[in-house]
Amino acid sequence: MGNNEMAGAENALAPLHARLREAAAGEPYPGWTARDARLAALERLLRENEPAIAAAISADFGHRSAHETQLLELFPSLEGLRHARRHLKSWMRPERRAVSLWFLPGRARVLHQPLGVVGIIVPWNYPLYLAVGPLTAALAAGNRAMVKMSEYTPAFSALFAELVAKYFHADEVAVVQGDAAVAQAFARLPFGHLLFTGSTRVGYSVMRAAAENLTPVTLELGGKSPAILGPDYSLEKFAERVMVGKTMNAGQTCIAPDYVLVPAGRAREFVAAARQAVDACYPDILRTPDYSSIVNERHYRRLLGLVDDARGQGAEVAPLSAAAEPDAATRRIPPLALLNVTDAMQVMQEEIFGPLLPVVGYRDLDEAIAYVNARPNPLALYYFDDDRSRIDRVLAKTLSGGVTVNDTILHIAQDNLPFGGVGESGKGHYHGFEGFETFSKKKAVFFQSRVNGIGLFKPPYGALFERMVRLLIRS
Repeated sequence: MGNNEMAGAENALAPLHARLREAAAGEPYPGWTARDARLAALERLLRENEPAIAAAISADFGHRSAHETQLLELFPSLEGLRHARRHLKSWMRPERRAVSLWFLPGRARVLHQPLGVVGIIVPWNYPLYLAVGPLTAALAAGNRAMVKMSEYTPAFSALFAELVAKYFHADEVAVVQGDAAVAQAFARLPFGHLLFTGSTRVGYSVMRAAAENLTPVTLELGGKSPAILGPDYSLEKFAERVMVGKTMNAGQTCIAPDYVLVPAGRAREFVAAARQAVDACYPDILRTPDYSSIVNERHYRRLLGLVDDARGQGAEVAPLSAAAEPDAATRRIPPLALLNVTDAMQVMQEEIFGPLLPVVGYRDLDEAIAYVNARPNPLALYYFDDDRSRIDRVLAKTLSGGVTVNDTILHIAQDNLPFGGVGESGKGHYHGFEGFETFSKKKAVFFQSRVNGIGLFKPPYGALFERMVRLLIRS
């Protein structure tokens, strides 16, 4: 990336940011009516343009299931908006905080103050939901927003920019399109807060760029999220729920099960049950409109390269569908299990982000927990068991961004739960109230009472002061 390219991108973005910043300065604390009106506008944008949105996303993927777009993008976007509008008044209300005995009858409050202009960098895999979710939180918190769309979804990015310009004033929300140079310049802007969703590798560069302005960041990254089969849980139920989570968007989901841990000796039993589950969902997987394509040729080739590398190092490749071979014309890859995997294989070193599923055996639950803990903290963890003590053990002894017990994916859809990673899988949280908090400054305010004893603690210090200080220290 050349300096001229970077400078050009920065020059193009600066006026947009300045316009939003000026508007934020002119309205530093929008009331509930203004915030709700902006959330309502975003809701209308989604409801009134659903067919065009689904068509644009599908065009970018080559084929994206319209039903998946409805279920995985439109529904959670609208549900998040409904949740925010329902609770916004209570979120905005100043929080009462207790005051120490020594400072009574003073009062303490916490105010949630807008940060000004929020930056949002959107990935390609869920371009609607991962734009609207953070934007909902930013607008609820009273901010203006700049949204950088992915260059890998040009049709939807252009449509979203057009729709935002139609439903919002230019000084409320701005949508930016462009390549990596634009993204890098975007991250260098002095935002009140910057949220990035994407790969861990790119997350490092985003955080470095934001650090130039000490911009606080939320990083929603990814990693290798495990699904663990408990010692005596139904393998058929486990296989069915894992494969539903894995095949959504053809595995191109940041919290998709990345690999499974099953009791030793049950790998082939799992493969058989997984194949049965996939064939039930997708009887003709290469032609059904319900199964999505890999987003572009580069990612399609990357996934096939992971299979070739694993096979070359001794892994067994087991088809999880009646259709075993990928279709280059449509970029559809039927799900594949990988057995006898090792840490030397690329598929066990990087986030897969596709319909490939390594299967790893474990001897006892402690070994499964140790296997997870020996690797970077995952964005999600899935544990299947009906034994409460074992469930609590896994929850207590592993560290992950979030957990769904006896299913996959569903914790992300709970608006009363924070969503975010830990360590290499991310930094910070949003969704619901946590999103409102992320994009707000929690301002501490103390109201001194007219009647107070603070005058006893000022110079010149004498005998009365010493008696009072001793009382404070010894209390």
